[in-house]
Formats: sequence, C-alpha cells, structure tokens
Amino acid sequence: MVRVTNWLQRQRRHKKFIAQASGFRLGRKNLYKQVRLALVKQWQHAYVSRRLKKRDFRRLWIERLSAAVREKGWKYSAFVNAMYKKDIKLDRKVLSNIAVAFPVVFDKMYEDIIK
Repeated sequence: MVRVTNWLQRQRRHKKFIAQASGFRLGRKNLYKQVRLALVKQWQHAYVSRRLKKRDFRRLWIERLSAAVREKGWKYSAFVNAMYKKDIKLDRKVLSNIAVAFPVVFDKMYEDIIK
C-alpha cells in the first residue's frame, strides 16, 4: 500500500504565496503561515488604498481648479454653481487639466461661464 500525500500541490501553493511576499521582513517572507497572514493584511490595505487614491485625486483636482478660479477673483463653489446653472458638464479632472495645461483656453471658458 502506498501512502498518498498532497505534497506537490501544497508545495506549489506555498511557493506561489511566498513569491508574493518577497520583500517582506523576517518570517513574513518565508514562513508560510506568517506569509499568508501578511498577504491577507496587504490585500486589505491595497483594497482600501485603491479607494483612497480616487479621493486624493479628486481633492487635487479641486485644489487646482480652486487656485485657477481664485486668481480670477471668484470662489470655487460659486464657479461650480455657475457651471451647473449654464448646464456645462465637465468634470473636475478635465477642468483642472485645462486650467493647468491650457490657461488661455481656461480664461476663455471662465469668461463664458461667468457671463
């Protein structure tokens, strides 16, 4: 009678997890149980950070847009309100990119919006 083990599959699974933990310190890089726990924690942080990244970029776009509008003597909230009243549907990302990369175009847009 031959004893059947799951050695090869287990080794491959462990190797896959340990490869993902390269760069970790101490036992978190080569002891499977610690590696698994460290990776679960890492995945949780990655999940949260993907959402925080979106929040941070939106904050950056609003700051850029606010600075561009404030140079003209208006407030950001009044500018956005005027845009909504004129039914201009450009998001903050596009507006901030225009304000930074093409200030002449932004000046023209600003004049059209506040009139």
